Amino acid sequence: MRRLPALHPLTRYLKPDKRTLSLLQQCDLTMRGIKQIHAHLVVSGAIADPYAAGKIVAFCAISDRGDLAHAHLLFRGLPHSTTFLWNTLMRAHVERNDSGAALAIYGRMLAEGLLPNNYSFSFVLRACLDLSALTDGRKFHAQIVRLGWESYDFVQNELIHMYACCGCLDVARKVFDSSLSRDVISWTAMVDGYAKSGQIDEARRLFDRMPERNAVTWSAMISGYVQMEMFQEALALFSEMQQAGVHPNHAGIVGALTACAFLGAFDQGRWIHAYVERNKMELDRILGTALIDMYAKCGCIETAWQIFGEMPNRDVFAYTSIISGLSNHGHSEKAIELFDKMKTDNVKPNKVTYICVLTACSRMGLVAEGKKLFESMSSVHGIQPGVEHYGCLVDLLGRAGLVGEAARVVREMPMEPDAYVLGALLNACRMHGNVELAKKTVESLQELGLDHGGVYVLLSNMYASANRWHYVAEVRKGMEDKKVMKVPGCSVIEVDGVACEFVAGDRSHRLMEEIISTLKVMDMQLKLLNTDLCIDS
Repeated sequence: MRRLPALHPLTRYLKPDKRTLSLLQQCDLTMRGIKQIHAHLVVSGAIADPYAAGKIVAFCAISDRGDLAHAHLLFRGLPHSTTFLWNTLMRAHVERNDSGAALAIYGRMLAEGLLPNNYSFSFVLRACLDLSALTDGRKFHAQIVRLGWESYDFVQNELIHMYACCGCLDVARKVFDSSLSRDVISWTAMVDGYAKSGQIDEARRLFDRMPERNAVTWSAMISGYVQMEMFQEALALFSEMQQAGVHPNHAGIVGALTACAFLGAFDQGRWIHAYVERNKMELDRILGTALIDMYAKCGCIETAWQIFGEMPNRDVFAYTSIISGLSNHGHSEKAIELFDKMKTDNVKPNKVTYICVLTACSRMGLVAEGKKLFESMSSVHGIQPGVEHYGCLVDLLGRAGLVGEAARVVREMPMEPDAYVLGALLNACRMHGNVELAKKTVESLQELGLDHGGVYVLLSNMYASANRWHYVAEVRKGMEDKKVMKVPGCSVIEVDGVACEFVAGDRSHRLMEEIISTLKVMDMQLKLLNTDLCIDS
């Protein structure tokens, strides 16, 4: 677009009148109103006033009712620019996830001879983080030090956040430790950085030292526990947050629901759902998917289906979650129907969606449908099947008794079969008594170093079913020689909203004596009841 003609030098001294200034302060401005004010300023010559020009450009660039393209047009037509105006344009592009354009604007500002201020660097560093441009971030850090802006709180916070999220925790910690006025934002940035990098113990140590915590801090720690699959710790911290009187935010709610889903903590998950409804939190795609996943994994597929229907916007993750839940609860036919409905909603399935729908086909024995879906991955959606999808196909064929075809799929796979693929083939051999193929499959697992206790137990049971006791003895002796241990079973129950895990042979629970005493009483009562039933009969 062409640059507007420059104004006469004398006009730069004119100021907008009081009425124009009052109009610029109104909160109900529209683009139509802004254009009228702009025209008045141009005619009167007051457009050269930095305050009035800044207000107009800021509205067009940042307001929901603005127009960023028009902001650029106005900016190029101004007789002079200020750092505030350049910062406004950078902020607008960063907030629109166009960080590359924000950095380009910063470069043009320097080329025109304007020096950045502390606000400039907050937007520039955020753009570097969005682009994972660590090299540029280090360059801007050097500029910050050279220009003397490193002591400003929000500049330090952006530096800590950028380095932490880019994995440079040592540098982030140096900036953090050198800060003389650390606030909750800088503490949270470090906690979040350690948590996301898997250094959960260091994150917790820092978390416990914090002089002040907000909902974002608690959520960062909860999400870190969930990421490390420490679900009990996540729920314990969520309860502690409530006791501290901190209202959980969106991320904290999602993290707690994820922990409930994996632990089967239905009562606590239901309480969190009630909290969401009581506080009228928006059922967006992330929160809705978390609720669907929680209810499905806790055995309440009807509620999961109801939530799916209530979601105003459903993406591939919501569809995948409900398809998985329906398949796991024996509603495979409905899961496949829902997969077809994704087309009408213009939602493209991803790799996980295909795993779920192929699993549904396997459980229903829909061999032809499953094969068709497997082929459609690449032919229709351009998704190359992974080892997990081949595992689903092998399981589908094996369950249907097509063990030979399943073995051929394994042999012709374009990648090395993993434990899941070979495990599916081994399970097919067990179901249909193909001992020789099972033996070869176990040998393949041994070559890959995947011969854990469950494999040996399965092979031993197969030999026993075929009355090949000599091979049973050989398998068990091999387990002893290799010191292969059977993985102990475990169970999780929810008591008063707290998930308690019990592992076979583990007596470390603090209430173990009371548990054993209660079990003995129950056992005695069951024996007495059984005796009474025998007498009555």
